[in-house]
Amino acid sequence: MRLVFNNVSKRFSDLTVVDSFNSALSPGELVALVGPSGCGKSTLLHMAAGLEMPTSGQITADGNTVVSTDPKRMLMFQENALYPWLTLIQNVALACELQNTPKKEALLQANAWLQKVQLAGFENYYPHQVSGGMRQRCALARAFITQPPILLLDEPFGALDALTRLTLQDVLLELIEEGKPTVLLVTHDVDEAIYLADRVIVFSSRPAQILKEFDVSSKNKTHDLKDFANVRAQILELLGINLSRPTNSNLTRQKDAA
Repeated sequence: MRLVFNNVSKRFSDLTVVDSFNSALSPGELVALVGPSGCGKSTLLHMAAGLEMPTSGQITADGNTVVSTDPKRMLMFQENALYPWLTLIQNVALACELQNTPKKEALLQANAWLQKVQLAGFENYYPHQVSGGMRQRCALARAFITQPPILLLDEPFGALDALTRLTLQDVLLELIEEGKPTVLLVTHDVDEAIYLADRVIVFSSRPAQILKEFDVSSKNKTHDLKDFANVRAQILELLGINLSRPTNSNLTRQKDAA
């Protein structure tokens, strides 16, 4: 499903958060948004989900103006938002039940999706009984089970440790490859953006305006991203990170060498 932002701006009283944003996501494309904290990235996701309305401009999904929430546009937050009183399988099945799937069928589908995210054997555990990474796997299963044509991801792995994050990035890519949703991802992790995305849009400080857009659509990417070192350096420079400045560890090694 095509997702289009046409000259979208958002203001809260006298504070402009997003200013004249234009972009079009093709069906099955993954676009990552990176930029300084508070620049308006999450606000764009909320508008695409129908939780907020643009002050001006228009957002369309499959040609229809976004005016409210819709199960076809699934928003996944950084927090897994699982219901603590439900088991993992019940949490996943709930997404189907809310769309009027009979409970028995919803549980069967939920069981299949928990297997896809490598949670077989943990179906009847409660969220507090499993790790943060496992809770996020469950949240991924819940987001994908209804096969939404548009998926909006707000720092989905931001609270996880580095190793778990890398693992779940691959799980996410496998799920995307299977269902081919159109995905808009907000992340502060430049490597994650390059690894997962077809395009990376770099935002300025608030109000969010596009500084530059990068095509990173190669399907031969690996986690070391050697072929994208130049793109990574450009993105970091746009974000104000000077790679030529010595780090504390570099200074220590220089002192030891002396």
